[in-house]
Amino acid sequence: MFDTILLLVAAFVAGALNAVAGGGSFLTLPALVLTGIPPVVANATGTVALLPGYLSGAWGFRHDTQAPPGLSMRVLLGLSLLGGGLGAALLLVTPDVTFRRVVPWLLLLATALFAFGPQITQSLKGRAGNPLARGLSVLAVTIYGGYFNGGLGILLLALFGLLGQSNLHAMNGLKNRVSALLTVIAAGLYAWGGLVAWREATIMMGAALLGGFLGARGARRLPAMWLRRGIVATGLTMSALFFLQ
Repeated sequence: MFDTILLLVAAFVAGALNAVAGGGSFLTLPALVLTGIPPVVANATGTVALLPGYLSGAWGFRHDTQAPPGLSMRVLLGLSLLGGGLGAALLLVTPDVTFRRVVPWLLLLATALFAFGPQITQSLKGRAGNPLARGLSVLAVTIYGGYFNGGLGILLLALFGLLGQSNLHAMNGLKNRVSALLTVIAAGLYAWGGLVAWREATIMMGAALLGGFLGARGARRLPAMWLRRGIVATGLTMSALFFLQ
């Protein structure tokens, strides 16, 4: 009973956090590990469980979603599918030791990019119009998302800022849409590779769905400055705790 309650609470809060700032996997991963699931399997299972939350979050932001300047929505979503598949395939062959070592560094990088995104965007203005560079940056981030879902939202928000988006709600809507799409392909590969604990994933899906929808609706009422500060605080907290593991 305790394990079930823990997974439900973790999935609900993670779904809401992913809709607003990203980082929900930081809650689902340790919750699953505490119930006895190995780390790599816990990562894959948590990603599958949060898929409904991404879908409901994308629906909640459907009126705000816009592609970043210089990239069509079709190209962006196609790159998301490709990157998600490549990242998931990489996870299938990654040992637990390697997985544990790279996660905190990736989270710290994502948080720094988002925190200093406006300044970096300003300094790169006029030099970030190369379509190939834009496409490769999207592919790199979505590979990360297919490999490890934790902090993906923060990294996507940082990327969209660097690509010239300034409306935080539009960025959140696009973040949820891209996250949902790459997670669909990643979840399929996780399942094929036998990395998903389906009992635990099923328990968490409904809670993540509700959390994602409520989180998206609540985020649209928050001042952008508060939302940005909350995202940075979330990223720093996740990074610190992963380093301490």
